[in-house]
Amino acid sequence: MKKTNSLVFVAVSAAITAMAGTVQASGFALIEQNASGLGNAYAGAAAAAEDASTIYFNPAGLTRLPGRQVVGALHLIVPSAKFSPSANNTPAVSTVGLAGPFAMNGTGGDAGQPAAVPNFYLSWQIDPQLFAGVGVNAPFGMMTDYDANWMGRFHALKSSIETININPTLAYKVNDTFSVGVGLNWQRIEAELNKGINYSFLASAGGVPGVPNNTEGSNSIKGSDSAWGFNFGFMFNPAPNTTLGFSYRSAMNYTLGGTVQYYGRPASINALLGLTAVANQAGDGSVSANVKMPASYSFAGKHKAGNWEFMADATRTEWSSIETLNIVRNNGFLLESTPFGWRDTWRYGVGANYRYNSQWMVRTGVAIDQTPTQDSLRTPRVPDQDRTWLSIGAQYRLSPQGVIDFGYAHIFVKDAAINMNGAPSLTPALVAGRGSLMGSYNNNKVDILSVQYRHNF
Repeated sequence: MKKTNSLVFVAVSAAITAMAGTVQASGFALIEQNASGLGNAYAGAAAAAEDASTIYFNPAGLTRLPGRQVVGALHLIVPSAKFSPSANNTPAVSTVGLAGPFAMNGTGGDAGQPAAVPNFYLSWQIDPQLFAGVGVNAPFGMMTDYDANWMGRFHALKSSIETININPTLAYKVNDTFSVGVGLNWQRIEAELNKGINYSFLASAGGVPGVPNNTEGSNSIKGSDSAWGFNFGFMFNPAPNTTLGFSYRSAMNYTLGGTVQYYGRPASINALLGLTAVANQAGDGSVSANVKMPASYSFAGKHKAGNWEFMADATRTEWSSIETLNIVRNNGFLLESTPFGWRDTWRYGVGANYRYNSQWMVRTGVAIDQTPTQDSLRTPRVPDQDRTWLSIGAQYRLSPQGVIDFGYAHIFVKDAAINMNGAPSLTPALVAGRGSLMGSYNNNKVDILSVQYRHNF
């Protein structure tokens, strides 16, 4: 039995690392941490304590789960993000003297990338008051990927963030109405940022001869790191059929270390990579970046009335922790600096469950999710905007021990404007070397289909 549990744990961990690669909540957040809550648009998740996934949403909820329980969920997430340019975009140029502009080739296709994201949770009751559990999940993730020749290729091609989070948890039942819980989080992050490189402009600005006009290539920046954090929460029953919950997840501070590699570099630049000025701009090497993933906290409530359950919540995410992304070479040279200027956000949700009979329960929910981005600083790497969730779901009891949940959500994403044509997003030199990028992402959407199995021992 111990060997089987270890193999399951390793397999789920590897799957999350390999497949977490899109983003549904605002910013980089992945709220898809179970399938049982998807049908309610995750409304009231910090008060639900329906299964062992409460480890993520509110660890105090473990005290509502007698015995032992294992939960596994899989989410198929299909986003869509298509760029529509404005008529007054200016192309990137080959030289400082504005010679030889590059062609404005295409709108990038659909930058949204489908992904399958799993979660795994285990809970057990140690004694009448003490409970424990562990969760394996992906709290943050994103991916956008554009066609190689699109007009914004010097700004972004592929952008990817993947995380894996391991969350051991303890909860204590103080009495029949009040419980508390706390968890430790070890989180691993891997990031990749690719974009086109205008070698002609770099050579012209740096005085490197012999690079023809319209010479371009690409680069790839990769980095990774691990960090520690915590989460805690409490649950309170002011009345027999009413539950209130509060939960908090701490910020995660990373110093990502990795490499930058350049592709398609012309021979004349290769010959001068021994010069520091040239190597700084177009040479392979080591890089680092500091990133602080945000803290969040949630207030939630649930009330049961006959066959109905009603839930609601408000969740605050402190996205202002991501102000500017600076990527630095190991000699201190600032390779990339991207101002984000993100703002703290609120997410509001309401939902309802109806118990049809002893086997079936149906769910519905809506949520409003604010974006942390600003129009003046939005980038094609994260073309985020406010989101509206519409969700449905159901639960079917297979046996006294086994329960299956499934849910579907459609997310409407507000049109997201891009205005990269100078300050505050770009310096004049970057506008010339990369071209301006103005337009919007229209009719963006996300579809999510989730399934979950729960087994009690």
